[in-house]
Amino acid sequence: MNPQLPADARILIVDDEPANVRVLEKVLKQNGYESLVSVTDPCQAMATFAESSPDLVLLDLHMPQVDGFEVLRAMTEQAPLGSYLPILALTAEVNQEARHRALSEGAKDFLTKPFDHQEAVVRIRNLLETRSLHLQLSERSRILETEVRSRTKELEEARNEILDRLARAAEYRDDATRSHIVRVGRIAGRLAQTLGLPAERCEMIARTAPLHDIGKIGVSDVILLKPGKLTPEEFESVKVHTTIGGEILRGGHLPLLRMARAIALTHHERWDGTGYPRGLEGTDIPLTGRIVSVADVFDALTHERPYKRAWSVEKAVGEIEAQRERQFDPEIVAAFGDVVIEDPRLQRGA
Repeated sequence: MNPQLPADARILIVDDEPANVRVLEKVLKQNGYESLVSVTDPCQAMATFAESSPDLVLLDLHMPQVDGFEVLRAMTEQAPLGSYLPILALTAEVNQEARHRALSEGAKDFLTKPFDHQEAVVRIRNLLETRSLHLQLSERSRILETEVRSRTKELEEARNEILDRLARAAEYRDDATRSHIVRVGRIAGRLAQTLGLPAERCEMIARTAPLHDIGKIGVSDVILLKPGKLTPEEFESVKVHTTIGGEILRGGHLPLLRMARAIALTHHERWDGTGYPRGLEGTDIPLTGRIVSVADVFDALTHERPYKRAWSVEKAVGEIEAQRERQFDPEIVAAFGDVVIEDPRLQRGA
């Protein structure tokens, strides 16, 4: 509602005296207010209030059957949370106790009977303009919240796309389809869910797991694409991809980048402490690294690589089980068994 046009407002009058209602209706219409609803039976006040959704209520505080204070409390409770509903109390009492009680229960202003017509119009206009401003602020706040949500979504999509592009860069030379990183992210996210991690953390793991091999950018194609078994020297060169990945992602302030760095550095650590690059053991290895380790090995085993043929899902699961408490965290191995059972795509090696 435009604050310059308060006459557009919907006004509800609740007073058990028909003469009072007629006077109020006449005064309001003379001043341009046409959307009026009146109730002389206080028992019907709340039903009418719900149906009319008024912008202002003129409420007599002393009525038979249902006390005006009771109606005031009910209207205040029924008004939408955070809204500004002006209720102008009509009373013949001038004592402070009654006024304090009315204000504490939701009234915004008073008209003392018999009321001055000009004063009534001014008080009504002031209350309606305040409501109008409140509605405008609420609408502006809603628009800003929508804009913030939209902008936040855009930033999140941009962030995720950047992560995806980084992961593609690492895998492009030996997995141009980027299928491996997609599968590892999916498996890692499902493992995190099965382990009971919070939903937000599971999503982060699924997003960052594809960056586990980003350090391959710094490894020679001759070694990465070698069709046969690597020499010990070549394998040492491959192992450096963990520390290269850590360096690429070092210093990131976003939680996603910090998690991605931990994964890149530790996904080749082993539960028994014989992994690389730092020989971490057991729970000293970050949980994210332990999760991605299982996902990465399973996917590598079940898909063809330049140096090996694809294993069957059954054989790969058997190998994961065999490496419990040696290469892999036993709790994660147990969770992985549940994931394979629940996910038909893993059962097919998809």
